[in-house]
Amino acid sequence: MPQHARTTRVCRDCDGFPVVAITTGTRHRDGTRATLRVACPTCRGTGTTAPAALARTGR
Repeated sequence: MPQHARTTRVCRDCDGFPVVAITTGTRHRDGTRATLRVACPTCRGTGTTAPAALARTGR
């Protein structure tokens, strides 16, 4: 029998990849690159979004 999987609502702005690392182009003394971690502003770094009905009510 097939199992029913819960469908999670993936953020439409980041497609479920909520945090990215961006290189700045500079390097540290040990040779590694300096990076910035940036989170998706829409889902606040979770990768999922609330249903539209809950978003309208502010829950």
